[in-house]
Amino acid sequence: MSQRLIRVRELIKRELGGILERDFEFQGTLVTVTDVDITPDLKQAFVYVGILAGLHRPDDVIDRLNSRRGFIQGRLSKRIVLKRTPLLEFRGDDSSERGVKLVSLMDELGLEHEQGEVPDPDDELDPDDPDYLAGSR
Repeated sequence: MSQRLIRVRELIKRELGGILERDFEFQGTLVTVTDVDITPDLKQAFVYVGILAGLHRPDDVIDRLNSRRGFIQGRLSKRIVLKRTPLLEFRGDDSSERGVKLVSLMDELGLEHEQGEVPDPDDELDPDDPDYLAGSR
């Protein structure tokens, strides 16, 4: 991927995040732009949106964004100077939700570790301990 394409992707990602923050209200729902995949000819951009904990179903948020695509593209064209503004297509991205689940699972394991249920892999073994050789077999 060319450096120009990478810069355009990042610029679109940043600007779309700002547009969603300023111009859209998703009460009780966190909506973030997680990635933008753009075709080499810059005619189409797939915008991946992370949706966390809220009153809105993820499919409803994606449908709303796709239905307001013209408005969003108009805002984007005013913020970014390109020969042609790419046609946006919004898609759901559940990586944020999976990340939250992973962090909560790690927190649960951390609590078990504090209670002594899970051995600490960072504990150093003492080679002078008589049980050192017996435990290593």
